[in-house]
Amino acid sequence: MRERPPPVPDRDSAEWWGRLARREFAVQRCDSCDTPRFPPRAFCPACHREGAHWEAIEPVGTVESWIVNHQAFTPGGTPGGAEPYVVVMVRLAAVPRCLVHGNWRGDREPQGGQAVRGVYTPLSDGLVLLDWRPAAR
Repeated sequence: MRERPPPVPDRDSAEWWGRLARREFAVQRCDSCDTPRFPPRAFCPACHREGAHWEAIEPVGTVESWIVNHQAFTPGGTPGGAEPYVVVMVRLAAVPRCLVHGNWRGDREPQGGQAVRGVYTPLSDGLVLLDWRPAAR
């Protein structure tokens, strides 16, 4: 089996990947209008200006949607090596306009509106992913 190619950090995402490697979850916040944004990008979607800083937030939210993948999307197999696998779209609690995707680490299928918490999953190539599991009650 071929190794999965790692993401290639760019100008906008390099800081995101570095923070994940340090087990920190963060979003950008516009320096001009204070709008939080994810994914990272050069220009604010609200005021269209450049300039942002990173703000650490708790990786918590609710399940917005999910899909069940029956085949790998990338060469080298699936996360965790099993198929099928579930990918969830999570609406962040601290930034409700932001949606974050990640692998599902729950024992049962996710439910819409379910409270979740991010978990850091290290891969063999040094990359760290943010996955999601049900939040403790």
